[in-house]
Amino acid sequence: MASELADIDWAVPWLAPYRAAGEPLAQQVVAGRACHEVLNVAAGTAPLRFVPQGELPAGMAYEQFIFEQRRVPTRDGLHDFFNGLIWLHFPQTKLKLNRLQAAQIAADGVQAVRGPLRDAITVFDENAALLQAPDVVWQALRAHEWQRLFRDLRPLWAQARLTLFGHALLEKLVRPRKAITAHVYRVPQDLAPDVLDAWLAQDLSAARLAAKPFVPLPVLGVPGWYRQNETPSFYEDAHVFRPLRTAVAG
Repeated sequence: MASELADIDWAVPWLAPYRAAGEPLAQQVVAGRACHEVLNVAAGTAPLRFVPQGELPAGMAYEQFIFEQRRVPTRDGLHDFFNGLIWLHFPQTKLKLNRLQAAQIAADGVQAVRGPLRDAITVFDENAALLQAPDVVWQALRAHEWQRLFRDLRPLWAQARLTLFGHALLEKLVRPRKAITAHVYRVPQDLAPDVLDAWLAQDLSAARLAAKPFVPLPVLGVPGWYRQNETPSFYEDAHVFRPLRTAVAG
């Protein structure tokens, strides 16, 4: 599984925020070191540690174990590597999401089916992207006005920043496909990257996540992220760039 990390193309635009830390770590895993070991070295003296998956007791919820032990069970492979990389870059936000999960487990117990709030937290953790953009870009995205968003407003994307947070999203993009879609969460446009983690940890709450404040975005449509989207017809695929659903009266 560690050999999968050799497939990561660190030159792609969406990995730019993570390349400086992530590329040398991935090289160490490909060379034979365990994923949890290289992540711990990068984490330094941080109180949270990465441990082999086998340390998670049978029958214990993954999130509860992290909350109680401050240890993250980690397998060798793309999914858990990217999860660890997000922990390194967004420690306050990841801890906040973990606390919210643990609170729900304490209230409801571990059930066969996650409740709506735990589902929403998981969606954010696995598939969120953080968008900082002018109001007109956000409005077009919410309305699923794809031609306007990516063609008419294309120059405004130079003023936008899209940061991928979800580790499953990053994993899927190792093998890019047009249909890969993120759950976008809006962030103030003028927020500096060095305070993004603190702001996000403060902004996220159980009530906010339960409202599912996400907007779908096929991420390879972002200008400059994928060569094929330079052709206008790229956005005419209604199976990917779907119109906004409207409520049916009756």
